[in-house]
Amino acid sequence: MKRVLTAAILIPIVVLALFKAPLWLFTLLVFGVAVLTAHEYFGIMKAQGYRPMAVAGYMFLALSFTIFYTTGDLLSRITPQGPLGEFITMMFFAGLPLLTILAPLLFLLLGLAHDPLSQALPSAAMSYLVLPYVAFTLGMLVIFQPLANGPLYVLLLMLLVWCGDIAAYYVGRAWGKHKLAPRISPGKTWEGAIASVLGAVVVALLLFRFINPIANTLRAVHLLSAPSSVFYTSIPNTRTAFSIAPGWLVALFAVCVNVAAQFGDLVESALKRGAGVKDSGTLLPGHGGVLDRIDALLFALPVGLIFYIAGMSRYFSASS
Repeated sequence: MKRVLTAAILIPIVVLALFKAPLWLFTLLVFGVAVLTAHEYFGIMKAQGYRPMAVAGYMFLALSFTIFYTTGDLLSRITPQGPLGEFITMMFFAGLPLLTILAPLLFLLLGLAHDPLSQALPSAAMSYLVLPYVAFTLGMLVIFQPLANGPLYVLLLMLLVWCGDIAAYYVGRAWGKHKLAPRISPGKTWEGAIASVLGAVVVALLLFRFINPIANTLRAVHLLSAPSSVFYTSIPNTRTAFSIAPGWLVALFAVCVNVAAQFGDLVESALKRGAGVKDSGTLLPGHGGVLDRIDALLFALPVGLIFYIAGMSRYFSASS
């Protein structure tokens, strides 16, 4: 009951923030989630015997989101030169490569103060991992939010992750017999994993087939408005419609997102099992910690970004 109640409260908040919050507020909200996630991640590392450099980690987390916010703001203002050009702008103009290079070096320098010195390298490595694992993945939400119909794309991606998780849970409990990864997560089964993939594919085909009625419903409740950002825009004050993506592409998208999400779940399970803890935290009643809830999304978001840049964005370009 707690699990359902928590989801019933959080999901509308997430949807409202995704569609309606101004970029600065949305960035702060996602940053707050990232801080809570990083806190739980550092706690797991401590339980495994490591000594993460939490203060430096939080500083780099804040710097990462400053870069993502600046990038998102720029993307909402400039004229695009195509998806590839926007990706290059995001990755190189905003300075993420520089942060990626400098952060591990600083963590290594901070590791020199560790005693014993045998903890210097593992502590630096574990501390740096919070950036690609938490900051860079959640930061993608800040990039998507100001894009034309970016929130709709993220919502569909989240629905695929959630529906796949639900299918795996119920099918695994009812018919699961063959363990998927008993050393990491004894409760997961191959039956559940396969049901998760199939469920995601079915849901994706339905969502993309009825993308226009979904968009019209979101417009009717004032969640989805006329595009005003990069990649693709439509003519203001005209009726718009989305092109329907081919079934094979939708199925491939769903499979890749789902498999990535399941890997994300397994990775977090491995971290917790290595630390000897059941949940990453206790913040969310019935769900455990924040990391327990978004572990799959952390792996699914980069896959979603790859598909968006590779051409999925054209099916979120409304034309009159």
